[in-house]
Amino acid sequence: MDCCICGPMAAIYRPPRNTICPPCYEGAKAIIAFLNDDERATGDGGSSDGYRGLIKHTNSSTKGMTEVWEQVKEMREREEEANQRAGFLEQGFGAAWMEGAHTDIVVKPGNGPPIPAHKAILAARSEVFRHMLCSDECKAAPAGDCVSLPELAHDELSLLLAFLYTGTLDAAAAATATEASERRLHALLVAADKYDVPFLGRACEARLAAAVEPRNALRTLEVADRVSSCAALKERAMGAVVEHAEQVVFSDEYHDFAVRNAGLCVEITRALLAKAAGAKRVCTEKSEDVYG
Repeated sequence: MDCCICGPMAAIYRPPRNTICPPCYEGAKAIIAFLNDDERATGDGGSSDGYRGLIKHTNSSTKGMTEVWEQVKEMREREEEANQRAGFLEQGFGAAWMEGAHTDIVVKPGNGPPIPAHKAILAARSEVFRHMLCSDECKAAPAGDCVSLPELAHDELSLLLAFLYTGTLDAAAAATATEASERRLHALLVAADKYDVPFLGRACEARLAAAVEPRNALRTLEVADRVSSCAALKERAMGAVVEHAEQVVFSDEYHDFAVRNAGLCVEITRALLAKAAGAKRVCTEKSEDVYG
C-alpha cells in the first residue's frame, strides 16, 4: 500500500488504512530521537547549537509527529528571525564601514595608506583591541588615535576590518583558486589567532580546509602549525602531503619549506613511515589469510 506521507494519494487515506513506508518511518524516528537528545542536552545545562531552551520538556519519553512538526516550525521561525537580525546588523555596520561615517581612529598596515575605523567596533570584536585602546594607569591609549598592524598588508587589513564590521568574508578572500587569495586567508587566519577573533579563524579554516590539495598543502600546513586552534586543518594538510608524498616532497617548494620547518619535516617523515608500516601490516595479514 502507498505511504500516507510520501505517497501520491496521501490526502485520501484515513485510519485504520494509514500506512508508512520504511524510509518515512526511519526519518520520523530520527527526527524524534534528535529532538529528544536535544531536550536532554538542554536539561543538563548543555548548549543546543542556538536552540537552547527551544524544546519544551514533557513527561513522555518520545514525541508525536505533530509536536515534532510544531517544534521544527518554531526552529524555522527562530532561524528566520536570527537571519533578519544578523542582516540588519550587517547592513548597518557595513554601511558605517563603507562610508567611513564618524570614524575616530585609523589603523596602519605594513604598507599602503591607513584605514579609518571606529574604536567601539574594534573593542567590541576583539579583546586584544579593547586592551590596546583602553587607557589605564599602567598603559596609555595609542597616541594620535592610531593603531599599527605592521604584519598585515593593506588588502589583508581591509579584509580584517570588513569582517569585524560585517561578520562575513569578502568574496576576494573566500576564493582560494589563486596564491594571492590563499595568502590573504593565511594572513587572516594568523591575525584571527593573534587578535582573538575566533569566528574569523573558523571561517578562514573552513575555506582553507575545503581547498587543500597537493599544490598548496605545504603552505597550509605551515600556517596551520602556527595557530594552536587549527589542529583539524593541520591534520587535513598533513594528510594531503602524505597521500601525495612523491609529488609534494620532490617539488621545488619542499626544499625551502624544509629549511624553515625542520619540526614539520620530522612529523612528515614519521607520518610516511607510519603509513608504510600500516600498508606492510595489511599485506602481511592478507598473506596469512591466504596461506594460513
